[in-house]
Amino acid sequence: MENPFKPTAGATPPDIIGRQGLLDEFAYGLRIRSGAPGLLTIFTGARGVGKTVMLGAAENTARAQGWAVISETATHGFLGRIGNAMGEFADELGDGPSGRKITGVTVAGFGVTTHLPPEKQVEWRETGARLLRLLDSRGTGLVITVDEIHAADRQEIAQLAADVQHFIREGLPIGLVFAGLPAAVSDLLNEGVATFLRRADRIDLHGASIEEVQRSYEQTFAAGGFPLEPALAAAAAEATGGYPFLIQLVGYFLWQEAEEASELTAAHVEHAVAAAHRRNERVVIEAALSSASHRDLDFLRAMAEDDDASSVGDIGARIVAKPNTIGNYRSRLIDAGLIEPAGYGIVRFAIPGLREHLRENR
Repeated sequence: MENPFKPTAGATPPDIIGRQGLLDEFAYGLRIRSGAPGLLTIFTGARGVGKTVMLGAAENTARAQGWAVISETATHGFLGRIGNAMGEFADELGDGPSGRKITGVTVAGFGVTTHLPPEKQVEWRETGARLLRLLDSRGTGLVITVDEIHAADRQEIAQLAADVQHFIREGLPIGLVFAGLPAAVSDLLNEGVATFLRRADRIDLHGASIEEVQRSYEQTFAAGGFPLEPALAAAAAEATGGYPFLIQLVGYFLWQEAEEASELTAAHVEHAVAAAHRRNERVVIEAALSSASHRDLDFLRAMAEDDDASSVGDIGARIVAKPNTIGNYRSRLIDAGLIEPAGYGIVRFAIPGLREHLRENR
């Protein structure tokens, strides 16, 4: 059995821990199709908490029920790419334009890759409506997923929201699933035409319980022929803090240890945990801090002096800054997904290991 753990962004892990039931409303919406609230879903949470994995799970659920799926990341021009994909789907399901050349087919769902004549230009909403009517006639529909909406052009998001709202009013089978950092999602829901997305099923993702992680480790390693004693599984689970990316990292490195050892010991768990935290620092923490200013780092280092959540007032006193300035830093760091509110005037780190990293790298 190959290493089942997938510590790579968006890769599907062997066990999606603590997420049971989160897609029930979405799956029900696929069955009743047009107008179901579950077909508008937004996943939010800190970096590494599994938002992209949940998008993948939603896509798999949709494909299993015969729905077409368009998966996008909110980089520049994503709305045009969605329009092109809808046109390709519609052409494949219909008669198709002359000059079309099919260059690839996706077995699951209706996915095709085509080269279209350059003169073919169809307005986005008309293309979407044509595709949705074709799918509706076949008893299915279309699900669009958009990842990292915190990086999106607001005009493109607003246009997508307006068109999806139009399709829903026409009774067409459309689903829209977003994922992004919490603060960015909150901002989006307060902006212009996208306010209709307030009716979306917003799912805030958090870490799994340590007990669930321990149970998953025991079952996964036993299935691979590497029995993991409960005490060792508990130690490995505790080191993850229930954070999904660390769950995969610790499992990945502990599996490597198991492949080379006759029996797993506490030393193997320690090695795996240390390697996992080093990788988490490089891949998640350092990347998240790369865009932080010097004053942002001052704010974060002042937070790191506390062993738990921090008072914004205490932070201001430590770095000698006025309340309005501190408020600006706070908002910027929340938007960046580095910290999160923990009550009135209270903030905490949003990424496991960030406090320790800041303390060690003053």
